[in-house]
Amino acid sequence: MRIPVTRRSLLAAPALGALAVPATARPLLAQTTKPALPDWYADLERRTFDFFWELANRKNGLVPDRWPTPAFCSIASVGYALGAYPIGVERGWVTRAAAAELTRTTLRFFWNAPQGSEPTGKTGHKGFFYHFIDMETGHRFRNVELSSVDTTILFMGILFAAEYFDADNAVETEIRKLAVDIYARADWNFFRSDGRAAISMGWHPETGLIPANWTGYNEGMFVYVLALASPTHAVPANSWEAWTAKYAQCWRGTGDTRHLAFAPLFGHQYSHIWIDFRGIRDKPMREAGLDYFENSRRATYANRAYCIANPMGWSGYSKDIWGLTACDGPGNYQIPFKGRTATFYGYAARGPLGQPDERDDGTIAPTAALGSLPFAPEIVVPAAQALRQSPGLYAKYGFLDAINPSFTWTDKKLEVGRINGAHGWLGTDYIGIDQGPILLQAANYRSDFVWKRMRGSKVIRRGLELAGFTGGWLAE
Repeated sequence: MRIPVTRRSLLAAPALGALAVPATARPLLAQTTKPALPDWYADLERRTFDFFWELANRKNGLVPDRWPTPAFCSIASVGYALGAYPIGVERGWVTRAAAAELTRTTLRFFWNAPQGSEPTGKTGHKGFFYHFIDMETGHRFRNVELSSVDTTILFMGILFAAEYFDADNAVETEIRKLAVDIYARADWNFFRSDGRAAISMGWHPETGLIPANWTGYNEGMFVYVLALASPTHAVPANSWEAWTAKYAQCWRGTGDTRHLAFAPLFGHQYSHIWIDFRGIRDKPMREAGLDYFENSRRATYANRAYCIANPMGWSGYSKDIWGLTACDGPGNYQIPFKGRTATFYGYAARGPLGQPDERDDGTIAPTAALGSLPFAPEIVVPAAQALRQSPGLYAKYGFLDAINPSFTWTDKKLEVGRINGAHGWLGTDYIGIDQGPILLQAANYRSDFVWKRMRGSKVIRRGLELAGFTGGWLAE
C-alpha cells in the first residue's frame, strides 16, 4: 500500500536544463478530423468502467484508492466514479435506475458524513473532505490532509451527476438537491483563513493550513473555478490573479511548442476532464494567443518529445511508449545503472526534467498518454496500441498502473508490483485517479460527453466568467 501523500508533496529531481525538441516530435496543427479509435478501445473503456462499478461499496458509494491491494477510499476516485456511472448508462453497461441509485447513495453519504475539526472520527471539515477515508466508516484515514483539490474532483463528479440525472422522479430529483447542498456548504475561504491570497492545498487538524498554495500552473485550475462560483462562500473576485501570478515561471518552449509547463501530465488533464476549454480564454491566454486546450496539446507533445529524446537513457522509451505522470513505481532506491547511479521512486509524480515538478526514473504510466486522448489523438492512439502489447500490462480492469522496463533487480523489496521477467517492473495495482482520466477522456473524445453537460452547469459558467474567460461556448 502506498504511503498516503498528496501529489504535490514529493521532492523534485535535479534540473537537467533545456531540452532540444526533435522536429518530428513537435506539435502538429490541430487535427481537422478525428482519428478513429481502434475496435479494442471499447473493451478498455468497459474494463475501466468496471473498476468503479464493481469495486464501489454499495452501502455508502465509496470507491477504493486502488485494487487489488487492500486500500482506503480516495475521495477523488469517488468523483471519477460519479463521472463513470452515466457513461455506463449511455453505453448500455448498466441501467439508468441502478446508476442513479448508486449515485444517490454516494451523495447521501457525503451530505450526512460527520464534519468537524477533531482529528479523528470525522469525514471532513468546513464542507470539505479528507483525501483518504475509511471504506466502511468514511472517517479520516490516519493523518491525511483535508484536501482542497481532491474535494474539487469529488465536487466535479457531483456537479456532473446533477447535470446528467435530470429526470423528474424522486431519485434523480434528490441527486440534484444533494449536489446543490453539498457544493454550497463548502467554505472555500477556510483555505485562506490565515490571510493568504491564494488557496491552500490543504489543512491538518494537528498543524493547520498547508503552507503550499494552488498557484499556476498545475492541476489546481478547477479549484478556483468552483471557489469563485460558490453561492455561499466565494473567494474574492481577484483570486484568479493569485492563481496565475506565477505563470511567468512556467512557460517553456518557443513558437508552436511554447506552453505553460507542469511536468506530470495529470496537471494538464484533471481540469480538462470536466471543463471544455476549447475556444475560451482568460487574460493570460488571450495575451499568449492560445487556449488551455491547445496548451495541454502542446504539453502532451512535449512529454512525448522528452521520452523520445530520453536524456536519462532509460530502457523502453520510444515514440510510442511514453507518458510521464503521477503513478506507482518500484520503490525508493539508488542503484548503479548504465555507468551511473540511477534514482528510482515508489509512488511519485513524474515528468520531463527541466519542467516544474520534474522527475524521471524510467516509469511510464498508461494514464499519462491516454488521459490526453482529446488533445492529441494522433499520438495517443499509437501509444495505446503499443502499451497494450506490453506483456502483462492489460488485464481485468484495463491497463495496470505503470511499468518500468529499466528496473529489473530481483533482490529489491518492491513498494508495489512485481518484476515481470526481462520486461522489468510491472505495477500490479489499478489506481482510481489514473483509471478515471482514461475513461472520461475517451467519452469526451467520442462525443464531448462530459463537456457538453458541464457546459450547461451554471456553476461552471459562473466560475469561468468570474475568472475572466470569454469567447467560445461562453458567448452562446
